[in-house]
Amino acid sequence: MYAIIATGGKQIRVEEGVYVEIEMLDSEVDATVTFDQVLLVSKDGNISVGQPVIAGATVTGKVLRHGKSAKVIVYKMRPKKHYRRKRGHRQPFTRVMIESISL
Repeated sequence: MYAIIATGGKQIRVEEGVYVEIEMLDSEVDATVTFDQVLLVSKDGNISVGQPVIAGATVTGKVLRHGKSAKVIVYKMRPKKHYRRKRGHRQPFTRVMIESISL
């Protein structure tokens, strides 16, 4: 059984018992979060597709930790003009363990 949810401006495929890293959520560690924007649910080969979301479907999970992803280097340069800019960025994320998918 799996579902596709929308969170943080992205669509993520989730399964029960699997953890996912999503955009940073404003919730405490060990808190339970509920995602109500469920776009698709597949259960025993039967696929339910929402238009755009499935009414009454929810995905619940437990927040495991917050963190930052690997650094991405942004480097700008204009040759022969003495223009060089180097910046780094680490995107914050939240790791969530998916506990249940309900229709």
